[in-house]
Amino acid sequence: MPVRALTRRAVLALLFLASFAAFAAEKKPSEILFMTDFGSNNDAVPICKGVMLSILPDARIIDITHDVTPFSILDGARFLAGTTPYYPEGTVFVVVVDPTVGSSRKAIVAKSKKNQYFILPDNGLLTFVQDRDGIEGVHEITNKDFMIGAGISSTFHGRDIFSPAGAHVARGDDWTKAGPEVPVAKLVRLDVPKPKVEPDKVTATVIGIDVPFGNLITNLMREDVANLGYKIGDTVPVVLAGNQLPLPLVHTFSDVEVGKPLLFIDSRGRLSFAINQADFATIYNIKPPVSFSIPVKQK
Repeated sequence: MPVRALTRRAVLALLFLASFAAFAAEKKPSEILFMTDFGSNNDAVPICKGVMLSILPDARIIDITHDVTPFSILDGARFLAGTTPYYPEGTVFVVVVDPTVGSSRKAIVAKSKKNQYFILPDNGLLTFVQDRDGIEGVHEITNKDFMIGAGISSTFHGRDIFSPAGAHVARGDDWTKAGPEVPVAKLVRLDVPKPKVEPDKVTATVIGIDVPFGNLITNLMREDVANLGYKIGDTVPVVLAGNQLPLPLVHTFSDVEVGKPLLFIDSRGRLSFAINQADFATIYNIKPPVSFSIPVKQK
């Protein structure tokens, strides 16, 4: 076979491979991270996914959870902020924890300064993401082209507004066309309690429960505990919901006997209460928010 023919075939093969690679890159599924408090014993979640897929058939929809504590914007905000750092730029997050659905609260699209997109109600869900990553811009969703149609339900905006808007953004539609701009400073924010530091103690708050294990999540961070003078191995005299609890501060659950309570710094850097292989929240009947106090360590 002539060398020229081989060269021509090689060039054509390379062109084909390059074209295939470009086509494959263009067809990479768009990721939509989806979170709600809808639960899993009804049809709400698959309906919303069907709406997204009808607009963007090759979307890859990843569930964060659909078991957010019903109506708990604080839990939704915590889970959202905990998830976003592990996904790349361009990821779209659709979040529906919406206890005032159908009211005057806004439905919005927001873009963070880390180039991630958030389609959700303007009710405080963005608080922790805003504090950590910053928000570049926000638009209210009023454009009917970003919705499911004219017949918008007053109680199922997850289907009619947030899901279609999320799919449009993931498809690459211009997110700024969703509706009028909303000043970032006007975003609704959660009133998250901060620890109260006094000369002899700190008073902090249990802000959530680590379901299904029953560990208590607090707003006291690793550095706050260190500033009180405590280190791993110390016994910390905590006053929680009227109970005086001398609890060991340990690395992990198995550092104490099964059934014994403990304190540890969780994977997000927060002080947490737990019982080794049992449910602290249930046994001590704790329902957040609940305050607790820790004295400064005596020298």
